[in-house]
Amino acid sequence: MLTLVGPEGAGKSHLGAIWAGVSGAITLRGEALNDESVEACGRAYAVLFEDADRAVQSEALFFHVINIALQNDVWLLLTCRAAPDAWGLNTPDLLSRLRLAPVVRLAAPDIELTEAVLFKLFSDRQLQVEPRVVAYIALRIERSLGAAREIVAMLDNEALTQGRRVSRAMASDALREMASKSEAP
Repeated sequence: MLTLVGPEGAGKSHLGAIWAGVSGAITLRGEALNDESVEACGRAYAVLFEDADRAVQSEALFFHVINIALQNDVWLLLTCRAAPDAWGLNTPDLLSRLRLAPVVRLAAPDIELTEAVLFKLFSDRQLQVEPRVVAYIALRIERSLGAAREIVAMLDNEALTQGRRVSRAMASDALREMASKSEAP
């Protein structure tokens, strides 16, 4: 069992999908945990458990999944936004088992990675954006892949609406709009 912790957009699901493909793992989701999930875990060789921190609504089922995985030597990769101690679990034995797993933390991307991601996202949308504009954006957005996706989508829409290339002024307006959304109650 391994717990992969990181902020939204840090790449947990991407890494988990690669691991699941290589290991032949089934995928369970924390918010969709049910009796069938428990049964599937018992038949699996490996399990990718996405958003494990969202399974707290089904602690009993989650506890069964962990126990079955441990009893049957099932490889288990948990992805979550915070370590298990921060989930507010009410089942001490569940928390105890989760604490057995090593925790790998994915940090927010640095400036170089943020720029590379922005270039990739713009390229995916067939937008050519000057490096100085990408650098300007990378210095000012929240360091997450989710924020990068959001700003690129906004700028793509704005460039289409205005019939112009993405400019520094356009990026500045989009950043201001993103900031006002995050400050809204």
